[in-house]
Amino acid sequence: MDDAAAEAERSRTHAQAQRRQQREPHQQQPLLPGLPDHLAQLCLAPLPPRLLRAVCRPWRRLLYSPSFPPFLSLYAVLDDGADGGVSFAAYDAVAGRWDELPAPPMPSPPPRLWHPSFLSRRLPLQSVAAAGRLVLVAGSTQSLSPALPRPIVFDPSAPTPRWQLGPRFPFAPRRWCAAGSARGRVFVAGGVGAGYDANDARSGAVWDPASPGAAWEPLPPMRDGRFSRDAAEAVCSGGKVCMVSLRSRGAKEGAVFDLGARRWEDMPPGMLAGWKGSAAAASTGGAETIFVVDDERGALIAYDWGGDRWRTVAESERLKGAAEMAAGGGRVCVAAEDGAKVIVVDVTTPKPPRRAGGPAAAPRMWEVAAPAGKRVVALHVLPRMTRAE
Repeated sequence: MDDAAAEAERSRTHAQAQRRQQREPHQQQPLLPGLPDHLAQLCLAPLPPRLLRAVCRPWRRLLYSPSFPPFLSLYAVLDDGADGGVSFAAYDAVAGRWDELPAPPMPSPPPRLWHPSFLSRRLPLQSVAAAGRLVLVAGSTQSLSPALPRPIVFDPSAPTPRWQLGPRFPFAPRRWCAAGSARGRVFVAGGVGAGYDANDARSGAVWDPASPGAAWEPLPPMRDGRFSRDAAEAVCSGGKVCMVSLRSRGAKEGAVFDLGARRWEDMPPGMLAGWKGSAAAASTGGAETIFVVDDERGALIAYDWGGDRWRTVAESERLKGAAEMAAGGGRVCVAAEDGAKVIVVDVTTPKPPRRAGGPAAAPRMWEVAAPAGKRVVALHVLPRMTRAE
């Protein structure tokens, strides 16, 4: 074999080896040389996700593996446009991109976001983040009937993320109810079915989406049927689930459910007076804090149980007109400009003032654009999706 042929053969062999390495990098490259992968994972787990993604392909693959501790992502329910369709996406802040979720197994007819007779008002598709899962619980069909006879659940941390159907509700399917998460369980109360029924409007139940075989557990009846006029957010703090009967400004009533005592209570007057917009709850400083965004004032406020009052966390023109929000991981995420973008507010411990006795530094705030051609109609903070990277 002459020199030219030998060189060509060496080049071909090298190219084949490179292709094999690209196809099977996990077999060619250990996570940390000299350590078994299960020990290497323990060493890598404390590192920032952005660093893991930037260093090498095996670390990047590990970051999205079901066996590795997940970082948090922002999940959005999206308005697809004039046809009233809905889709779902997750924003990966580490990669800086939106990833589409697979389409859920919707019933027929499916829930819609718009109706020809109500062009000025979007129909709610109510969703909850509970036990690390996204759960759809209530919506309306094109004929304005309840769309979901059972919850539809998405588990982003499963080896293959997919939607599954939960158990049927222990009551008639409904819309315009109060829905939220209570200690990892889905909480649903009030609402209206195909027609108004006083018993339906006072009923409620909780369910654990992490236990597929679990059944819904009925709640004690509410005092009245006032939570059947609007889609209400139920937020949990201090072992109590709190909600108001109307999301928009106007005369509204509040209710509190004590999870330990299993009884309904009146909402503290200071809490009700300051609840002037979308709400969410998150763990901050070892306690669950309720946040509300005052969309007219452009202020993010937090509730103090001890003083029955609200304190201002951040104030900005960018928060005016905010309609939806979610909280988690030291961040509050607010949909603004009719869902065209998401404003993210850092609500971790504020930095000390630059000068002694001066005001505390304003929380850090930044924007994330919604997926092209779509509008955000609901937000949730959940673990990132498992995927092959």
